[in-house]
Amino acid sequence: MEAQSADVPRPAKGRVVMLVDNKVEGDSRVQKAAESAAAAGWDVVLLGLVRSGSGRTWKLGDAEVRLLPLKTPLSKRHAERHRSPLRRPFAYPPGPMAAYRRQWAKAWRADLATRRAALKVAPAAVGGPLFRRVERLRLLLAGPASKALQKWVEFRARQSRQAQKAGRALRGPLDRAYTALWTKAKGRRAWRRLEPVLWDYELTYGKEIDALAPDLIHANDFRMLGVGARAAVRARARGRQVKLVWDAHEFLPGVRPWEDNAHWIPGNTAHESEYAPFADAVVTVSEGLGDLLKERHGLAEQPTVVLNAPDRPVERDPVLEDTEPEPDLRALCGIGPDVPLVVYSGSPGPQRGLGDMVEALPKLDSVHMAFVVPSPAAAYIQGLLQRARELGVGDRLHAVPYVKHWQVVRFLAAADVGCIPIHHWPNHEIALITKFFEYSHARLPLVVSDVKTMSEMTRSTGQGEVCRAEDVDDLVRAVKAVLADPEKYRAAYDKPGLLDTWTWEAQAEVLDGLYSRLVPRPSKADS
Repeated sequence: MEAQSADVPRPAKGRVVMLVDNKVEGDSRVQKAAESAAAAGWDVVLLGLVRSGSGRTWKLGDAEVRLLPLKTPLSKRHAERHRSPLRRPFAYPPGPMAAYRRQWAKAWRADLATRRAALKVAPAAVGGPLFRRVERLRLLLAGPASKALQKWVEFRARQSRQAQKAGRALRGPLDRAYTALWTKAKGRRAWRRLEPVLWDYELTYGKEIDALAPDLIHANDFRMLGVGARAAVRARARGRQVKLVWDAHEFLPGVRPWEDNAHWIPGNTAHESEYAPFADAVVTVSEGLGDLLKERHGLAEQPTVVLNAPDRPVERDPVLEDTEPEPDLRALCGIGPDVPLVVYSGSPGPQRGLGDMVEALPKLDSVHMAFVVPSPAAAYIQGLLQRARELGVGDRLHAVPYVKHWQVVRFLAAADVGCIPIHHWPNHEIALITKFFEYSHARLPLVVSDVKTMSEMTRSTGQGEVCRAEDVDDLVRAVKAVLADPEKYRAAYDKPGLLDTWTWEAQAEVLDGLYSRLVPRPSKADS
């Protein structure tokens, strides 16, 4: 493979392989990074994944995107593979046995019922007089026995379901003891026991990265850090100089995981700690997060900050594909230009405060709210819409899908208020999140919760109101204050230079500068 790659003409700046553990679509930071790096002269291949079906390939500007099919057999927890004698001693082993035994017990009961009926309606077909007498005796004994067996089988099947559920949840004392044992025994290497699913990512991406022979690997977030580090180590062992950039999107110990179990945080933080020293440079989203990463991993230098800023808004050019008209937010909501509209744009979740917005809506007469989310049909969003109907304001809450990343700012500009009512979580305190910048470029007055970094910035610029997190009444107060005098808050955006550095174009220059420092162009003498 090495000899093959040497024959391939290399671009002036070198080949960058970017790694992300999602399907790319919807991840605006990763899309913009790949597209802007390619525009700056790097040969960029962005590797993502699909969790079902086959992979696919497309172009993102001059960057190539490849989605790889991810198989996750190692995601199966111990209780999904083995008996659980301590959790549920009477449970069937994992697999088809419980379903087989339940069906077998039902079949026996059905057979007994049929045989009883046959003795009544067609005794001659059953057999002779002596056989029928024996058959009646057998049925007399088999009835209670089959009923008892069915109850026993149902009990064991129930035990199996409970064992599986507990085994997947991993929240019990046995799970905490298991975590503590392996953390003590293996330290940073404990993830191999606690989160072996991380090997599934390695086995999906590893060979593809090796075949691409990159000059620089850009690993997005914690799962891809290990994948990128191992690929860089393999390449260096073969004599190739490969640089690794780790792009840390969040402070992992402060994440509230979707899988809230005893293994997830210890396993993934151990994995991150093992591979952080292999990074030649660390990129992150805020100074505050950079400080935390430097302290936690003993980094030699301060991480480079690349903000989650949006593309600079551009005038539409109907000739160019990347400036195609964005959908009309108000039309999607079925409202006119004079109806007050509060927008939330981004990933949904209870800790994001969307439930607080729904509860506030009955106290905001004539105000409409729009949730711009990846999947309006998702169960969580549908639950919020149902709650709005219960409150009698279902006609004033709307869920609409994401638009393309270059359309976001113009799309959101149709609203009157940009809302970020997120709750107090460690990662919420330390960064200006993507929607903050998107709302700002859309020149929307803001209503934000009192999480540290964002509330401080909002107060200093005067671009919005701050409310107490998880306080519905204070959220109502803040929205009313902004709607009463929106131009007062919009005026903050007239401050010279405020929005200039809050653009992806400015951030792309920072990223290109980092790449160029790590992978300098060869001199003419070298070539």
